[in-house]
Amino acid sequence: MIVYRERLWAAPWLFVATALVIPASIIVFAPINMLVGIICAIVLYAACVIGLVVGSPTIELTDDELHAGKAQIERHYLGAAEAFDGSEASLQRGRLLDARAWLLIRGWTTGVVRISILDENDPAPYWLLSTRHPTEFARAVNDRAGDNLPPAPLS
Repeated sequence: MIVYRERLWAAPWLFVATALVIPASIIVFAPINMLVGIICAIVLYAACVIGLVVGSPTIELTDDELHAGKAQIERHYLGAAEAFDGSEASLQRGRLLDARAWLLIRGWTTGVVRISILDENDPAPYWLLSTRHPTEFARAVNDRAGDNLPPAPLS
């Protein structure tokens, strides 16, 4: 059963910004052939949009596993989840980031959730995942973990 699901779609401004390939293509090809420039512009913009859509990872938490993009981990290996937003999220992605952490970061989302990993054989001490709803996602991870969680580290 799915407990939490979120698709990290690209921000709308990114679709608008990639539209700059349209005039760029037309400018490059106009001296050669205007029709070729227009066709090239349409194809390049479509490729950009397809890339943004296909490249949008999904975070899915079920009763048994957490899937984050192409990675997955069994739920009994998950420890405490902490939600961060705003400047705290920036600190988690930057100065406070452990180089061994597993990351699924998208620049167009402001929130992150840090989930500690309880598996002693896993080299990553925690997963840091971008999310638009950090509080709800952390609550979903923590709800089922119950008494098996170690105390959350203070930051």
